Order: sequence, then structure tokens, then C-alpha cells
Amino acid sequence: MVMTLPQSMSETENPPIDAAESGVRQPVVLQVLPALVTGGVERGTVEVAQALGEAGWKAVVASSGGPMVRELIRAGAVHVEMPLASKNPLVMRANVKRLEKVIREHGVDIVHARSRAPAWSAHAAANRTGAHFITTFHGTYNLGGFGFKHWYNSVMVKGERVIAISEFIAEHARRIYGLAAERIRVIHRGVDLTKFDPNRVSQERIIQLANRWRLPDGYPVIMLPGRLTRWKGQRVLIEALALLGRHDVRCLLVGSDQGRSGYRQELVDLIKRRDLTHVVHIVDECNDMPAAYMLTDVVVSASTDPEAFGRVVVEAQAMGRPVIATDHGGPRESILAGRTGWLANPDDPRSLADAIARFLDLSAEERQRVADLGQAFVRANFTKEAMCAKTLAVYREILSGAPVVAQQDWLIDPEQA
Repeated sequence: MVMTLPQSMSETENPPIDAAESGVRQPVVLQVLPALVTGGVERGTVEVAQALGEAGWKAVVASSGGPMVRELIRAGAVHVEMPLASKNPLVMRANVKRLEKVIREHGVDIVHARSRAPAWSAHAAANRTGAHFITTFHGTYNLGGFGFKHWYNSVMVKGERVIAISEFIAEHARRIYGLAAERIRVIHRGVDLTKFDPNRVSQERIIQLANRWRLPDGYPVIMLPGRLTRWKGQRVLIEALALLGRHDVRCLLVGSDQGRSGYRQELVDLIKRRDLTHVVHIVDECNDMPAAYMLTDVVVSASTDPEAFGRVVVEAQAMGRPVIATDHGGPRESILAGRTGWLANPDDPRSLADAIARFLDLSAEERQRVADLGQAFVRANFTKEAMCAKTLAVYREILSGAPVVAQQDWLIDPEQA
């Protein structure tokens, strides 16, 4: 829901937290996840750990390791390695004892589980030790016919509080798993504005990337960032560009196929059949996404299945780029439709082509207004700082023993604030 946030709420809803509030010692939070590789879950874990340290709390993270462990340690957190990525029932059972030991050794007050397999182990360990248990519900998860999968997924609603990364996910948890509204706390993902800031991206970085991708000057650039997997909608965008019938644009499909060579070849064949070889280019994973956004005129998210949140949509707006996304899931919340971007019908090339055409028809002044409002919208609602503050507020709520009551997450419309 997007509306103006009352001044009194903005001042009091997320009070600062410090170690002194505990009265005796610094509270300890253990975050549990499969691994610390690159991704939204992992990034959020590191950012919350850093915020805990800055607030005077102790942050502990348990995972099977990964390249982001170094970043976690630099943030002042403790990392404990164990095989939490495993879905083997015997390993999961052994992880209960491992986590129980960590909880007791570090005096953990709150166990925060961020994924299903480790959540089962963490839930049991928290019950054995008396630690508080909360979860973050990151996606819709595959239901598999409401049988075993439904039960397996249900661990994510067993927390004393359940953090949903969007209103869409909160509604899904209520509808599919019967989660009571008063236990849900909606906390949208946040963007690091020190990284996704157009003023911090040098021309040299932009030129280097343009040269690497062999982008000619003078063409509007359309970009779809996302791994090459069918539900991300690359085929929909290619068909939309064929319907658009313009060869004076360039389109970048940015993302790794992660071994899906068959799907990549499908896309290559479709590009050739639609006579778009000079228009659409598939490029591999990009290690400088801020520069990629600056190279781009409009960013597309064409997912055929609903995105739980849609990080790309928010990053693009933070960089002053208009967005076109599918009209379902998280982007309904993270776009001011018709003002910071456009929503197209799911799996509908014609609807997507029409949205691209509307963007291409905008004047320079109209594009600047879209960019300015998009940046203001992100700054008001989707920052890393806001995400961390709201997460720490949930921890504080748990430790205070406050009554469990329903809360509404209000998004701020900058033009109405």
C-alpha cells in the first residue's frame, strides 16, 4: 500500500536500539542460512549483521560458508560453518545439535532463519534451548500439490514473528499457510545507496562496459537483468521487440545461464528467427551493475511468475532509470505505475511492446521527471538503512515481550508526503 506516512509514525515506529536496553548484556542474534554466496538473502544477512554490530548487539551467522564470509567478518560478526545447505534428513538432524551448541556457547537470544532446510534445524534447536525463533519468508516456494512440499515449506511460518519481504508474500503466507496477520511484519528489501548512486559511477566505468559489450552510440538501450531461466521472461521480451518492429534500439539480456545451455540456445535461435540479431545481445554476468544501469535507458523485468520482491526494479529506480515490469508480485508495490515505470500483463508480448513504445515516446523532460520521482520513491521506502532498522525493531519487539498485534507497513509516495 502506498500512501503518505504520518509524521508521528515516522518518528516512533522504529526507535533506535542499543545494548544498554537489555539492562545486563548485549543481546545476541543468530542468523541461519544455507550459504554465503552472492544473492539477496545473503546480502541482507550481512547488512543486518553489520547493523547489529553498530547498535551494540552481537551478530552470529551460521552457514556452509562462501565468498561473503570475509565481508561478514569485516562487519564484526561471528561466522560458524556447518552443512546447512544440505537437505539430507540425517544432516539436518545433526545440525540441530550443532546449532544448539552455538546457541548455548554464544548466549543467543534470537534465532533468525532465512531458508527452509536450515529453518527446520534452527526451529528444533531454538525449542531445545528456549531461544526466540523468527523467520524471513523470502519467496512463494514450490508447493508441489499441497503434499509434502506444503508441509516442508510451513516451517517458514513457525516463527514468533514472520518477516515477509513484500505485501505480496505476506498475503501468500496468510492464504496458503494460514499465518495469522498479527505475526507478520512486512519489511521490503533495501538498496545500498552508496553503491547504487548515479553520481558515484564514473564515465570511465560506463565506457569500459560499453566497449566490452560493443554497444554503438546513439541507440536507446533496453536491459533485462536476470539469470537465463525461462520464468525470467527473456522470450517474452524478444517477442515484444519483434512486435515493436524497431531496429533503432539495442537490448541487453544480462545474466548467466548457470548451466542452462539449452535455454540459452533457444533464445539465440529465437533472436535469429525474429531477425533481431543486431538488436538483442546476450551477455554474461555483470560485475558492475551500477555502470550497467547507467548504460541503459529503460530496465525491463518480464518475469512470467510473480517476483517475491524484484530487486532489479528498485535498483534501476535508484539509478534514475524507468522500469517496465510484469503486473504481478512485488513490483506492484515497488513501482508507482505510470509515474516511475509501467506494468505489463504477464507473459504478454503485445502488452510489453506497448509499454516499451510508451517509454520511447517520452520527451527528455518527461524522462527526467520519471527518473527524479523514482529516485525519491526508493530513498523514501527501499533503503538498506530502513530494512535494517525495521529488522532490528522486530528483534526488539520480540525481546520486550510486547503483545502480538497486527501492523501495517506504509509506503511513502514522495509526491504526497
